[in-house]
Amino acid sequence: MTPSLSTHVIEQRWPRLYHLTEIGSWPSIERHGLLSTAALLDVYGVVGAERERLLSQRRPEMRRLERSGVGTAWLRDNKPMNETVLRRTLVGMDAREYYRALNQRVFFFLDESPLSRLRNAPPYRDRAHEVLVLDTAALLSRYGHIVELSPYNSGAVHPGAKVERGPRPFLPINEYPWEERRGKRPPIAELTVPGGVQDVSSLLIERKTLQPGTGGS
Repeated sequence: MTPSLSTHVIEQRWPRLYHLTEIGSWPSIERHGLLSTAALLDVYGVVGAERERLLSQRRPEMRRLERSGVGTAWLRDNKPMNETVLRRTLVGMDAREYYRALNQRVFFFLDESPLSRLRNAPPYRDRAHEVLVLDTAALLSRYGHIVELSPYNSGAVHPGAKVERGPRPFLPINEYPWEERRGKRPPIAELTVPGGVQDVSSLLIERKTLQPGTGGS
């Protein structure tokens, strides 16, 4: 049976993908790619207990990475993650496994509105950010075979959350429950690429700067 969700459906319905990043990160992204936390730690030589902590525990604050000859990159914090609720709603995995799953991939919103809500949340609204807008069809032509989707915002667990997470928080396109989700809002919350996205410049439609305290550029 042919899956009802395909790369063609995604690129037709959502022709652009949105990624929120910190001001100053672009030189590293242009050089090394848009990388997962785990891949960034490889590039910046973070090993041992510190690496394990960054991959498998909640980060209450952002982490700046620097290395001579490499430049600067930022690891986003996990402030929107209520760990009490996370532990209560996890199925088939524990919190450490869930954080490791998050940190193995790069995340994109399929619409700009959830990105705006994240950017305007209290922990982030007073900082400048940059939005990378990528061409969906071009990205899927390279990475569609490994792309995985989430029906919810995987990096935000709020006090009232009830949705169960795990044991597979992310699903390949051909396994995503499209018939069940297509009438929901949103039908797909996140598109993720395990490992990262190389040669981002060739996929880039636009870079937009969001100034502190504003919703726009």
